[in-house]
Amino acid sequence: MSNLALSAIANTRLKIPGADPWHADPNDPAVSVMTDFREHASVTVTETAKIDDALEHMKHAGVRSAFAIDDRNRVVVGLITAYDITGEKPMQYMQSAAIPRREVLVCDIMRTLSELRVVDIKQIERATVADVSKLFSEWPLTHIPVVETNEGGERRLRGLLSAAKIKRLLSAPGKLHGHKARSSPEVAASLS
Repeated sequence: MSNLALSAIANTRLKIPGADPWHADPNDPAVSVMTDFREHASVTVTETAKIDDALEHMKHAGVRSAFAIDDRNRVVVGLITAYDITGEKPMQYMQSAAIPRREVLVCDIMRTLSELRVVDIKQIERATVADVSKLFSEWPLTHIPVVETNEGGERRLRGLLSAAKIKRLLSAPGKLHGHKARSSPEVAASLS
C-alpha cells in the first residue's frame, strides 16, 4: 500500500499554474535562477545544422541558446545563441567565406568549448542573484554554463545562467530599490 494519500480540492477555483509572475530578489540564492539540467533537459543542435534551422529549433523550444553537439561522438562542442545567429556573426562569416547565409552552419559562428567561460555549481550554490547579475554586467556574455565536477575529476554541464532571464526576474518594481550590489572583489570572493 502506498504512503501517499489523495484528498479532494476544497476550492471551486484554482489559479492557473504559471500565470503568477515570478520574480527574484537580489538576495535570493543564485541557484534559484539557474536552469538546472537535472530538472530540465538542455536544448541541443548539431554543429553541422544550418544556423536558421538552429534558430527555428530554439524558437520552438522557447529558448535563446542551444548547446552545439558533435552528433557522431555525442559530445558538446560549443554554444550558439539567438543573438549570435541574428547579429553580425553570420554576415562576417558570409563575407570571409564568400558563401550565402543558407550555407552558414552552427560550427561556423558558435562559441567553442575553449572560448566559453563557465562557473562551477559550488560557486553558484554560495552566490546570490545579485552576484550573478553583477557578473553578467562585468562580462559581455548572454549565457554562462554551470559545470560540476564528479568524483573522478570529470567536468560536466549542470546548468545554464541567462542574462536576459535574470534581468527579467529582477525587473519587478522595487526589486532593485534599496539593494546595495557588492563590489567586484566581494563578488569574486563569494564565487571563489
